[in-house]
Amino acid sequence: MPKIGTQKTITVEGQEYVLQHPGTREFIRIQDRIMTENGVPSNEKLAEELFKHVIVDPKVSWEYFDEHDGFEEVFKETMSFLRTGK
Repeated sequence: MPKIGTQKTITVEGQEYVLQHPGTREFIRIQDRIMTENGVPSNEKLAEELFKHVIVDPKVSWEYFDEHDGFEEVFKETMSFLRTGK
């Protein structure tokens, strides 16, 4: 089954989030973009990529998670979804 475009709905702290897989190539591009000058992945950059390319509803941001609980669980669930497509 193709990963690209596959959607999954998760519920965290009573809020539903719709995740959409950007495809394997875009996932690799995301991994490339989050690297720092020292070749270490940046969690801040990764979260911003997830906000922009994977969490499609509701649209989220740092400010959103300043006002809503569940950032770490949403982050973890989203990364699992990216890796497995499930």
